[in-house]
Amino acid sequence: MEYLVTAREMKQYDEAAIKGIGIPSMVLMERAALSVLEVIKSRRGDAIRNDKILILAGYGNNGGDGLALARLLCEAGALVEVLLCGDIDKASEEWKQQKQILLNYPVKTGSILTDGEYTVLIDALLGIGLSRDITGEYAKAIRWFNGKKGWKLAIDIPSGIHSDHGRIMGTAVKADTTVALAYVKCGLCCYPGYEYAGEIIVKDIGIGKCCFNGNEPEIFRYTEDAQELLPKRSPAGNKGTFGKILIAAGSLNMAGAAILSARSAYRTGAGMVKIISSEHNRTILQTAVPEALFGTDDDLEDSLDWADACVIGPGLGVCERAKNMLSTLLHQSGLPLVIDADALNILARDSGMQKQLALQGEKGREIIITPHMGELHRLTGKSMEQLKADPVNAARAMAAALHCIVVSKDARTLICGESGRICMNTSGNSGMATAGSGDVLTGMIGGLLVQGMEAFQAAGIGAYLHGLAGDEAIRIKGEHGLMAGDIIDFIGKTIRNEG
Repeated sequence: MEYLVTAREMKQYDEAAIKGIGIPSMVLMERAALSVLEVIKSRRGDAIRNDKILILAGYGNNGGDGLALARLLCEAGALVEVLLCGDIDKASEEWKQQKQILLNYPVKTGSILTDGEYTVLIDALLGIGLSRDITGEYAKAIRWFNGKKGWKLAIDIPSGIHSDHGRIMGTAVKADTTVALAYVKCGLCCYPGYEYAGEIIVKDIGIGKCCFNGNEPEIFRYTEDAQELLPKRSPAGNKGTFGKILIAAGSLNMAGAAILSARSAYRTGAGMVKIISSEHNRTILQTAVPEALFGTDDDLEDSLDWADACVIGPGLGVCERAKNMLSTLLHQSGLPLVIDADALNILARDSGMQKQLALQGEKGREIIITPHMGELHRLTGKSMEQLKADPVNAARAMAAALHCIVVSKDARTLICGESGRICMNTSGNSGMATAGSGDVLTGMIGGLLVQGMEAFQAAGIGAYLHGLAGDEAIRIKGEHGLMAGDIIDFIGKTIRNEG
């Protein structure tokens, strides 16, 4: 697990390190510069002695990091220039100290954009506090910087990328590498910020967990090997031990979604699967997934006594039959429940069902909903533009309103619980934007739930494993050729960590 911090959180932790623990800010700045130097040396090796390096620096502490780095690079034998941009009257005290030290080194400083050529260009212009669009001389300097050839490295975050949501604030540096100081900033993992960050390397500068003071970062992502995250299996277990999942899915001519969900539940470790579907689907389902039990709508209520968790929605349709099935699962069961696809569209149209869901969630029932942006739009009534502008708070608001876990699916899937804590999934690829991929995810989450995993964990780890399987699949299939079934085929390889 890796923390992803907001600008507000990072400023709190930085202040705690300086004022609470007593680490001087100049020491933190020196550590930041040393950590970036380490990255440059690891990449450039002995060539650093022949490097011509340009550092674009502002007058804040990010610029101060740049000035300290200029001195260290000079000591390493590089020819270094510093291009200053901004208002010197707003220079931080630490920046002034670093500038005074730098006067003792043969480092050229100026503020005129040149036609010079450089092997390495370093962005130390703006830090994490950016809150408005970049214009004027800053914008001009960034465009100049991006137009230069050479390896481009950003300190902490590329200038112009919003540190919380990754939006481009007017214009932004396009880096090849970003050295994130202490923790990865959320905006580095969100689009389009992720595309501007290049390779992200995290460096410890001495701001540890002791600086949280009880305020742990609210957003995190999984980074572990898949096997480390899965429930432990007893060698003495049987098919009942590993959980029984009931999947209400598939309408006439829509058996495929049920097949994908059932197969992915099995591949994730579920012991038994029972599919409740249209009678018309019996033959194709029993042929495609012979391991699964089959039942029709009439078997739904009795099957609730058999199951350990339920899934509803994939390929279900929005007819009266589907609505009655969702009503049954909401009113006549307290089992953990995953609501996906068509069941979400039914829910969006029925305020009474929403109230029932919220009531059960408030009482402690584990309920997970898995909307993509279109379904979240229908559930919330907010426009797509509003949702994409602030996806984190949109997911939080939905989780709080319905007292459930929200898996908000987009280029970066967000898993949000009622507490407001968020897991951001950063595994996966564009090839997974294909029909049926969501049905696979739903089955995987259900498969983890029946093995006893807590709902928030099951949703977050399910999304992570789903993305990892997709990443494995494209090595063979390619992003253009990936199909949802391919993701299932690579779940086992992902779990065995055979990448």
